[in-house]
Amino acid sequence: MDIFLVCVFLPLVTVAWGQYSDYYYGPYNYGDNDEWVNVYRQSFNFQCPHGQVIVAIRSVFSKKEGSDRLWNYACMPASQSLGEPTECWWEEINRAGTEWYQTCSNNGLVAGFQSQYFPSVLDREWQFYCCRYSRRCPYSCWLTTEYPGHYGEDMDMMMYTYDYYIRGATTTFSAVHRDRQWKFIVCRMTDYDCPFQNV
Repeated sequence: MDIFLVCVFLPLVTVAWGQYSDYYYGPYNYGDNDEWVNVYRQSFNFQCPHGQVIVAIRSVFSKKEGSDRLWNYACMPASQSLGEPTECWWEEINRAGTEWYQTCSNNGLVAGFQSQYFPSVLDREWQFYCCRYSRRCPYSCWLTTEYPGHYGEDMDMMMYTYDYYIRGATTTFSAVHRDRQWKFIVCRMTDYDCPFQNV
């Protein structure tokens, strides 16, 4: 009888754990041979494949290369409960040399980054590539800790929690170190369409 109960309830516990528990996404695939998506002081444009979102960001800093960074990103498919993306777009440009805060408009999720380097300020301008999934809405949002922990350090940000998505970021820029620290805006998304949208 005990073995029968274990056989009946174990699959249910496994499904519940997968739906409601926090668990590790990785390991992440940063593309072919873990190459960087850019070279120092050059522009780049990175987009996840259709239906996928950014789940990990890696970067290294070089003062001698114009206080610039190499970048790489990992993507994973969005939860099946969200369905297919209904539209994708590039957000407004966040200017180099300034602090900024931005989330994807229209309840979008970050699915790519575009950046251009400006030698006059030794910094980059940024744009998010965002994708909307029907009329799903964000909830239970929070800010990550700062990445990197200190200006000039390597950066390795990974989403360790299932069903949380990057919706944007806030950054600070140091005029002394000519580097940025990032806090990523992370949210869950509803499993149903909702009647409102953010601006």
